Amino acid sequence: MPLQIEKPIALVGLMGVGKTTVGRRLSKRLGREFDDSDDAIEQASGRTVAGYFRDHGEADFRDGEFRVIKRLLEVDPPLILATGGGAFIHPPTRELLMKHAVVVWLKGDLETLVERVSRNDKRPLLRGVDKHAKMRELMAIRHPIYAQAHVKIKIARGPHLRTVNRVIRALKIHDAKSSDVETSDSKPDAVV
Repeated sequence: MPLQIEKPIALVGLMGVGKTTVGRRLSKRLGREFDDSDDAIEQASGRTVAGYFRDHGEADFRDGEFRVIKRLLEVDPPLILATGGGAFIHPPTRELLMKHAVVVWLKGDLETLVERVSRNDKRPLLRGVDKHAKMRELMAIRHPIYAQAHVKIKIARGPHLRTVNRVIRALKIHDAKSSDVETSDSKPDAVV
């Protein structure tokens, strides 16, 4: 059964869950364009995310991120969007995504995420800190917020293709449930 979702599909979750990799593969499978909000921010600002954070602070970064995500959600036809780990935490951005996209939370376990984020040093929130402790702290703060997503997926161990397959199955279930909803302002059921 092909997907009938006519909105963008936005991937949210902590750094290291594979939003960009899963998003790229999902876009190929669904025949949609893909974009990454962090890449789009870097293109729009002419600086790295880490540099923007360092020079302007998180509040200014979140405001710019909101504007970039708003623009990306208006692309026609709708795309697959990987968001930065903190994008969905920012209330205006979360509200925008919940209203104009199908939001998919990719949830990973602590050990997998720490192993993945330790592979490079480009993440501003993890510079000069204990990565394990910081990721645990971010999970405690952000998971209850990510849980508001329309669709929830536990990332698979091993190849990202397994997670892509989980996302597609969950989107089909979400799509079927959403087509039964008669009013456009009703919240669709979450898929776990």
